[in-house]
Amino acid sequence: MTEILGTIGDSIGSIFNNPVVRLGGQIVLVYWVVLWLAAAYWAFRDMQSRSDNPIVPYFAAAFVIIFTPVVFPMAVFVYRVVRPQEKIGEVYERNLAEEAMLADIEAIRHCPTCDRRVDDEWIICPTCRTRLNRVCPNCSRLVGLDWSLCAWCGRDFERQDVAAPAVAGAREPDVARGPSTIRTVARAQERPPAGRRPIDPSLDS
Repeated sequence: MTEILGTIGDSIGSIFNNPVVRLGGQIVLVYWVVLWLAAAYWAFRDMQSRSDNPIVPYFAAAFVIIFTPVVFPMAVFVYRVVRPQEKIGEVYERNLAEEAMLADIEAIRHCPTCDRRVDDEWIICPTCRTRLNRVCPNCSRLVGLDWSLCAWCGRDFERQDVAAPAVAGAREPDVARGPSTIRTVARAQERPPAGRRPIDPSLDS
């Protein structure tokens, strides 16, 4: 029995003492160490893409290294469980999508009183009868209630139309009456006022 065990031990020893086996074992050991360090670097880079904190990636790499080359696969498994689920780029894209959706919702016009959805060409809200737009009196196109002038024709809503001077309107009838009326007015202007005598031009000489 002892001889059998000694023969088995010598056989196993001769196998491990074989240069080819030794070279293969060294290659496997080096590959395992490289895989261990690569796992630590992967954890470092992965955490950089998932966190804005500059220190957290170093902790992730140290966590994998501390587990030594023997049990580092367990460290990688634990890291994948506890790491943030979304990357920074994915979070940024999701925020952009949400902002774009909110912008689209805000672009839809709503009634300021009842908050119901209304059309841009409506003048009055059909639900609460709130005035939404008005019609330009010049070009008959819809304009906003807060517009000071029409963007289509340039009509100024704040400036009132100035009436024609009253004097011009008073003179027009006299001209329309004809030459006889004009001569009568001229004679009345030449006639001296009551109580005064006309001045004799011979007295000036």
